[in-house]
Amino acid sequence: MTKTCIVIVGPTAVGKTSLAVQTALHFKTEIISADSRQCFKELNIGVAKPSAEELAQVKHHFISSHSIQDEMNTGIYEQYALGKANDIFKDHDVAVLVGGTGLYVKTFCQGIDEVPVVDEKIRKKINAEFEWEGLEWLQKEVEKNDPLYYAQGEIKNPHRLLRALEVKLSTGKSIIEFRTQQKKPRPFNIIKIGLEIPKEQLHKNINGRVDAMMKAGLADEVKRLLPYKKLNALQTVGYRELFGYHEGDLLLEDAVEIIKINTRQYAKRQMTWFKKDEEVMWCEPDFEKVMKVLLPVIIA
Repeated sequence: MTKTCIVIVGPTAVGKTSLAVQTALHFKTEIISADSRQCFKELNIGVAKPSAEELAQVKHHFISSHSIQDEMNTGIYEQYALGKANDIFKDHDVAVLVGGTGLYVKTFCQGIDEVPVVDEKIRKKINAEFEWEGLEWLQKEVEKNDPLYYAQGEIKNPHRLLRALEVKLSTGKSIIEFRTQQKKPRPFNIIKIGLEIPKEQLHKNINGRVDAMMKAGLADEVKRLLPYKKLNALQTVGYRELFGYHEGDLLLEDAVEIIKINTRQYAKRQMTWFKKDEEVMWCEPDFEKVMKVLLPVIIA
């Protein structure tokens, strides 16, 4: 295989975007995003998209490419990203994929399992009941109907719980049973670079980024999105908390502090996910140091 995709991963605010742009410029190639929120054109400030300068320097894919009202999932992402990689490889030997959405990165690199078909009536009924009864009800329903998922899955994530319950009630099988973990071969080499910095510095970066987002007008961006707040695309850090502020449930300073806490927790979960991948080579977000790790592998 003569084509190579350099995959750059790591937690939010570690410096992935800047490093990816430098890498793409070095190899005179293009970038595919693996961020599940930067793809939405209505979300800008709160999702830390590449700057206008960075977008002008290197062609990016999966940035502002979809609407928050479009359906988006790992299956759609897999098709999109592999299609763009194929396009890039027509003119370049190297492509760069960058992002912190672990499931998207995994899907691009090794594929996904069969996606179970869900009965739309069941989905609507579950969502309506959850909206009325809340998370505790949802957890009990999943524990009762799908103990296999309840024992292994994320039981504090309502979207994962809803998905597990609708699959079980629609198919009679646990969503766990659809996971084969079989890797699909890709017609190109994959080199994974993970970026990490000391925790104290990462937390400082996160806090500074949140403050900068607020100065840039994040509260106003979120206010404009209030009519769409129940969409899945908006169930994300930085938006949920400010919806609470706009609806009078939180003071602004409290909402900002909760965004910082939730972002730090999200970064920790990202690192836990990527650290489980033994193929990732870890490095500081320094271009020269990354090249020292990268070039011998590409040449080999």
